[in-house]
Amino acid sequence: MKKFFSEFKEFISRGNVIDLAVGIIVGSAFTAIVNSLVNQVIMPAISFIIGGLDFTGYKFPEGAAEGQAAIMYGAFIQQVINFIIIALVVFCMVKMINRVKRIKGEELKEKEENTPPPSAELQMLTEIRDLLTEIKTEK
Repeated sequence: MKKFFSEFKEFISRGNVIDLAVGIIVGSAFTAIVNSLVNQVIMPAISFIIGGLDFTGYKFPEGAAEGQAAIMYGAFIQQVINFIIIALVVFCMVKMINRVKRIKGEELKEKEENTPPPSAELQMLTEIRDLLTEIKTEK
């Protein structure tokens, strides 16, 4: 039993599990932001453009009363529209993030290329430091 808990502790403390947990938490917060953007900003704008059309009330048979069996195809259409809009927003955000990363990567590469090589004295001191560290670890 002790071995089981030891293995569980090792599993739960791995970086992958913690990274996954952080990803899930951030993902759920991000989902709330995207849903808010779609439901409270984009959908009202689209509704205004198309004349206030709301698909959620469409059903078959059309005259089915509340509580009667009906196929609510309008709600399905609305969810498909929501999905397309959310996918578009996420695509644009990922595209923007990738652009920023690429620009930063280019700046770092340019900075590395423009950095002059270390002086002979600095190279010598670095070698001495490395040798001292090596000697210290051998003891």
